[in-house]
Amino acid sequence: MGLAVVLSLLGVLCMGVGLFMLLPLGVALYYGEPGWHAFAGGAFISLILGAVLFWLFRDKNTREMNHRQGMAIVGVSWAVAGLLGALPFYLSGEFAGFGDAVFESVSGFTTTGASVLTNVEASSKGVLFWRALTHWLGGMGFIVLSVAILPFVGVGGMQLFKAEVPSPTPDRLAPRITDTASVLWKVYAAITAAEVALLMLGGMDWFDATCQSFATMATGGFSTKNASIAGFNSGYVDVIITIFMILAGMNFTLHFQMMWQRRWSAWWRNEEWRTYMYLWLGAALVGALALWFISGKGAWEAIRLAAFQSATILTTTGFATADYGLWPPVALAALVILMFIGGSAGSTGGGPKVMRLMVVFKQVRAELRRLVHPRVVAPVRLEHHTVDRAIVASVWGFMGAYLACFLLVGVLLTAMDLDLVTSFTASIACLGNIGPGLGSVGPVGNYAHLPLAAKWLLSLAMIVGRLEVYTVLVLFLPEFWRD
Repeated sequence: MGLAVVLSLLGVLCMGVGLFMLLPLGVALYYGEPGWHAFAGGAFISLILGAVLFWLFRDKNTREMNHRQGMAIVGVSWAVAGLLGALPFYLSGEFAGFGDAVFESVSGFTTTGASVLTNVEASSKGVLFWRALTHWLGGMGFIVLSVAILPFVGVGGMQLFKAEVPSPTPDRLAPRITDTASVLWKVYAAITAAEVALLMLGGMDWFDATCQSFATMATGGFSTKNASIAGFNSGYVDVIITIFMILAGMNFTLHFQMMWQRRWSAWWRNEEWRTYMYLWLGAALVGALALWFISGKGAWEAIRLAAFQSATILTTTGFATADYGLWPPVALAALVILMFIGGSAGSTGGGPKVMRLMVVFKQVRAELRRLVHPRVVAPVRLEHHTVDRAIVASVWGFMGAYLACFLLVGVLLTAMDLDLVTSFTASIACLGNIGPGLGSVGPVGNYAHLPLAAKWLLSLAMIVGRLEVYTVLVLFLPEFWRD
């Protein structure tokens, strides 16, 4: 299959991770923390490993990468990043063991936000900054992946993206993948900087504002407070983060159209965006009414809590301003439904994605019409484009594989003596890159108490969910590795 290409590019990835470790090293030195050596050690190991891989295989990296090599790099890179990213956590001594450190690192890079830290505020600034930075890097990495790579290797129905990406070519934001990545990085960084500025205007210091913004834009959920966003006790902060969570869960090509091409109607004219907003507003309305009439909350508090929690679940961010596990059943049911949807295609959000949900429902509607009118031609359409039957089949295949993974992980967790609620909500929370679930892994709990085997299993689930299932599962096929 040409593993030399894969290994040389993995070497570049290792060096990149090592270089980014210098940022939390600087934070640790700035605050005078003795744990700076953990980041220096992690950076040294990552840089040496990356340099060795690149040096050994660089001369063989002479031909253009094919789709199997692309999938191998994608599938392995997140696992490698998770292992290397765990080094500073482990060397810092703030985690119980290497398994916990890997869980936290994988949760960061996959933008899941599930944590094993029981006292976040007791952690060093360097560790907290590295947690947030892994979010931010993983979020942008997935956007570039979903726009520049997955549509062209036919993975998991992401070919649908081709109909959504603007000029200059039908398939990309820019003629070359490198230009596409550059444009997306600019959009991502610009929105992140805007959130940092607004949070600082609300009274946050630069450190908290930066960490919260990194987690928001990556739809990650690692906060610097034990109580998550509720720890800031600010309605202003809740509103700002809610707005930016919604922006992060949108297709980033729409932000490009708005910010660079001045196409002011880009959002509303997009069918997926409208569906995405209807889902958020509908769940928020159900939650607000339940909190107002059943729980006796004030109108403003009910709206603020419901809007925030609906946004954080739909976008798979995982922040919390309340223990929604105690909410009325109808409000809780709305949130659980959102766990199985996720953000928009081309966003930093996890989950199956709104676009796939649209294809599924449109296909179901078409089949119902055929039952009434057997000769009717009822193609599935998105944005006035007919969706190819192969893509529809791919979407159905993805949904089946996704649900199978959810059930398998949930059953395996129950075999580890975890209760049903904890097992299956932990499964969807990690597979969908949401973070908190229900039961003992709810918004006021964490994953520290789980058995080590469960943490490794859920770490794998995070990677499988982040990489659209197929990209990881295909690596287990023997024929994938044959020439």
